[in-house]
Amino acid sequence: MKIGIIGAGNIGGNLTRRLTALGHEVSVANSRGPQTLRALAEETGATPVTVAEAARGAEVVVVTVPLKNVPDLPQGLFDGAAEGAAVIDTCNYYPQQRDGRIGGIEDEGLTESRWTERQIGHPVVKAFNGTYAQDILDRHRPAGAPDRIALPVAGDDEAAKKTVRALIDELGFDSVDAGGIDDSWRQQPDTPVYGLREGADAVAKALAEASPVRPAGFRG
Repeated sequence: MKIGIIGAGNIGGNLTRRLTALGHEVSVANSRGPQTLRALAEETGATPVTVAEAARGAEVVVVTVPLKNVPDLPQGLFDGAAEGAAVIDTCNYYPQQRDGRIGGIEDEGLTESRWTERQIGHPVVKAFNGTYAQDILDRHRPAGAPDRIALPVAGDDEAAKKTVRALIDELGFDSVDAGGIDDSWRQQPDTPVYGLREGADAVAKALAEASPVRPAGFRG
């Protein structure tokens, strides 16, 4: 598949490494420009591009940037993406640590991914937001392995969610359907499933045990 990755930090960089190793055609972008991605491109064979070019022709686009920077993404970013492109949102809201207070999340009660959808004008599938970046490289396992980790996946577009879950399976992880984007609070920071390194049954149990009340440490 043709995959665009916006953000080359820990998650974006390691997804670039794994997806290129699996034979996907990956374009990667960051806020500082393609010239700063030369080393990652040489290591992986990915194509460094500008953010505005990252979704061009892509069947899957990964948005993995600090949440406060989501509104700064170019308008019409997904206009040139493949029809029905799945957009993966890995972003988390850290109001005290990084992002500052975001009214749409705190005052309107939007989930972090619903807020992101409104900023970018495209449906998203929430995945990898509670995954340790190093696990993408080190903890992938073949299907059926007893220590295979499962990841929660939330989204309203069932076709896009199916695409993302198939990609997660290819990357070497199981997945658990966590419901729609309005249910994605169940996998936000400081919930039982966030950072959980367990199989599908444990992930489903953790999702069910989540509280909709935002923890004090994650309020602005």
